[in-house]
Amino acid sequence: MTEPSEENLLLRLRGLRAGGLVIDDLSVHAGEAWGILAETGAGMDVLTGILGGDLALVRSGECRLPPDLGLVSFARQQERFEQELREDDTDFLDRPDPGRPARAFLSRSEAHAELIRLFNLEHVLDRGYRYLSTGETRKIAIMEQLSKGVRVLVLEHPFDGLDQESCRELEQQLARLQAGGLTLLLLCSDATDLPDWCSHLALLRDGALRRAGPAADIRPLFDNAAGRSQALFQARIEDMRQGDAARRLENDTEPLVLLRQGFARYGEVEVFKGLDLTIRPGDHTLITGPNGCGKSTLVQLITGDHPLCYSNDLTIFGHRRGSGETIWDIKRHLGLVSSDLQRSHRVSGSALAIVASGLFDSIGLYHKPSVEERRLAERWLAWLGLSHKASRPFRRLSYGEQRLVLLGRALIKKPRLLLLDEPTQGLDSANRRALLDFLERAAAEELCTIVYISHRLDERRPFFRQHLQFSPNKGHSLFV
Repeated sequence: MTEPSEENLLLRLRGLRAGGLVIDDLSVHAGEAWGILAETGAGMDVLTGILGGDLALVRSGECRLPPDLGLVSFARQQERFEQELREDDTDFLDRPDPGRPARAFLSRSEAHAELIRLFNLEHVLDRGYRYLSTGETRKIAIMEQLSKGVRVLVLEHPFDGLDQESCRELEQQLARLQAGGLTLLLLCSDATDLPDWCSHLALLRDGALRRAGPAADIRPLFDNAAGRSQALFQARIEDMRQGDAARRLENDTEPLVLLRQGFARYGEVEVFKGLDLTIRPGDHTLITGPNGCGKSTLVQLITGDHPLCYSNDLTIFGHRRGSGETIWDIKRHLGLVSSDLQRSHRVSGSALAIVASGLFDSIGLYHKPSVEERRLAERWLAWLGLSHKASRPFRRLSYGEQRLVLLGRALIKKPRLLLLDEPTQGLDSANRRALLDFLERAAAEELCTIVYISHRLDERRPFFRQHLQFSPNKGHSLFV
């Protein structure tokens, strides 16, 4: 590796004050690989905003950015999603508009054929962007930056939303690219996500960048500091027991979800078929499988957010889909957290309003809550550790904070069925553990039935009673 010098200095943030974030010195030289661990709410969104060129955030200090810097962040992907929605011509066509094909975002796809193969993207290049899974859009965003030939690549939560094999492939390819001269900054919220080959480490905590330097010097301090992190999520199982809506599962007798020979497709692309699934009260279900296999699509069928829910032999809470039930007959018993729901919150609204909206099953708050409903939402924000951000617009919260707010929105009505599609994305290890401990207690005390989608091996808790596993060849197996 080239020795650090002013000549090979590519990026410097020094004496920086921006949006509540303090950075005394972050100096990145050519060929380095930085692993930056950020606790939930510590300011990762501000840092990625600055690195993305939003210098209006900077109040004082030196900010030196290279012109050939590539950034993959939640905010950038949200902007892309909203642009695709603005260009949706479904209303003018006799079929759903799939959006621009994934290939359109790669400037030199032919020059990166090997990387595309290793990222398992060949089969999605001609698929519309709106038909891609969360993990596939993440891969496309990374490939888009690499295809531009950037010298510095910044990745926020690079492994969130990727299956285990994709995580291994991405880490291997990033290591190879870094060895070839690419400078990397990987911003993660869990220390286990940071590769061992990072040459430098830094900790983002309490709104300041701390303990930055060579990995050999920082790692002992770094590991110790990460282990002392405190979770924002402080909800207790007693909070779920409060009120008349709290229930134990023995009061439920009928299956919550009954799917026979289920199928899903987008356009002509088959996602899965022949799926039989029964979820009875207390059948806490773990769903795993590779990116693009249909895990999130299955959740959309259950919630009624996929049009094929009416073409399937699907019964929810005793209502056969298409038998005259209203969507509200279903949603009032459901709590949901997913990337799709998070992206759909494009409306204005404070953190408090979004939590309260769970009582009305709406995206955004269009009913004035009663005094008691408002107090309940305030209590949930307190249990989430976000009381001080009650009035902050949802879209100005960090990625992890938005996830916590959506958890509050899902839990506030104490649903019979809690659907969690990778709920810990963007959360640090302390908040991840706190949430899973909470769910384990909720399962043990039979307060709701949990359906949980995850790629992470460290989230497989004993309370899951059945495991639906999708395989790469569009097969699926249900283990009880």
